[in-house]
Amino acid sequence: MPIAIRAKSALTRRQWLVRSAATFAVAGFGGLARPYLSRAAARPLVTSGIQSGDVSANSAVVWARADRAARMQVECSASEDFKTIIGTASADALPDADFTSKVLLDGLPPGQDIFYRVRFESEPGIAGEAQVGHFRTAPTTRSSVSFAWSGDTTGQGWGIDESRGGMRTYRTMLDNRPDFFIHCGDHIYADCPVERELKLPDGGVWRNLVTEEKSVVAQTLAQFRGNYKYNWLDPSFRAFHAAIPLFAQWDDHEVTNDWAPVGTADASGYAEDGTSHLVARARRAFHEFMPMRATPAQDGRIYRKIAYGPLLDVFMIDMRSYRDSTLNQRDDHSDTCILGAAQLAWLKRELVASDATWKVIAADMPIGLFSEDAIALGDGPPERRELEIADLLSFMKRAGIRNIVWLTADMHYTAAHHYDPNRAIYQDFEPFWEFVSGPLHAGTWAPAPLDNTFGPKAMFQKGCSGENLAPCFGLQFFGRVDIDGKTGVMTVTLKDVDNHDLWSVDIEPRPDARPGRIMAQHI
Repeated sequence: MPIAIRAKSALTRRQWLVRSAATFAVAGFGGLARPYLSRAAARPLVTSGIQSGDVSANSAVVWARADRAARMQVECSASEDFKTIIGTASADALPDADFTSKVLLDGLPPGQDIFYRVRFESEPGIAGEAQVGHFRTAPTTRSSVSFAWSGDTTGQGWGIDESRGGMRTYRTMLDNRPDFFIHCGDHIYADCPVERELKLPDGGVWRNLVTEEKSVVAQTLAQFRGNYKYNWLDPSFRAFHAAIPLFAQWDDHEVTNDWAPVGTADASGYAEDGTSHLVARARRAFHEFMPMRATPAQDGRIYRKIAYGPLLDVFMIDMRSYRDSTLNQRDDHSDTCILGAAQLAWLKRELVASDATWKVIAADMPIGLFSEDAIALGDGPPERRELEIADLLSFMKRAGIRNIVWLTADMHYTAAHHYDPNRAIYQDFEPFWEFVSGPLHAGTWAPAPLDNTFGPKAMFQKGCSGENLAPCFGLQFFGRVDIDGKTGVMTVTLKDVDNHDLWSVDIEPRPDARPGRIMAQHI
């Protein structure tokens, strides 16, 4: 996809991505530091790579981390040679945030490839070398859009095995050249240390790259930060994030397995307001390492809408921070929720207001897969957390909101679920699709049972026959979505680590059924 403004000597987007990937591959683990070995000790280094996120039509967040206190300087251009600078920004990288820093680049041209470079200055005139990244701003016209999604990175003790290619799924996703990537949660497994060696069922040995902070269950802020820094040791991970913008949300393993706002404790206990110190540390590290826009009115909020042109709005929801603090069991009759009243009201308002053809809800976990930690209780009418989902689905039907697609990960296998009221116990909703894909780099599991409350049917599913199958056996998954700029048709393809197309479906957009929109369509 050529950009609107480009100098003659600039590379095409494809050439830049290929060259960038090759550069990272040659550098190897720890390779980011090598260009600086001959530099003066006073020059601050970019460590842990660079990344962009929350890209809109005219802005994007850029993130990087320094090796010491420094000032991050960011420049961007419509061409890779940076002959014309179209935007600059700067921010401090300080010890209080583990030397991470992020800036908002604004006033950018829509629908265009943007190249950015990041360097750190310890003081005027003393700067390290720059690293170059890329993102594409959202279109303002009906242009084709593609993106990928998945979740679950470095889980169940499966860390970086250099001899097996490290985190190979990130390399495969980079080869797909999506406009952006949605990570549906479990960026880290703070509760899953990596050991130096693990035995494989075929008699082989998995050999992890090991760091001190990733060798224990995270309890301290430094250990949570260390989990994020561990992922950046992988060259495919670094190359991917330098080239593809990230839309980030979280799930449980950013804190600990199946955590809830109350009841998740550690040795240091709780604050005066009843909140867990463990959750507070984990949330702080998550926001330090994610290229997310801040929500000034609600510090630390994760749920948000990201508009990506006339064809797509993405609703990033948070199914952790506002849920009830009980297991999802029928014999517990306490008040329950998984979104919470404020977030549910926000989601309804934003869905009603959305003018985009497609409304993608990026969720932490699926709707219809039975789990004591999630929503579904098993066959029967809605109960407990299912009541909140039933209310949302009925609201969308009454409001005439159509073309809703749910994307998620969490289950460590891939599947396509079609929900239909004609198969359901609860029937006050319109049919919709939900797609599950993952893990990116973690143990693979067997498909889970569906319940009939909302009538899901597994149109496709693939996992393993047991549990915690290592990444080297090829059952690592992601999904790709393509929206055609002319027809508006959404094509969803489930893929594996070797870039095989496992299953695909074309979904035709339905006419808007909201009363005001119906009248406008006939004027």
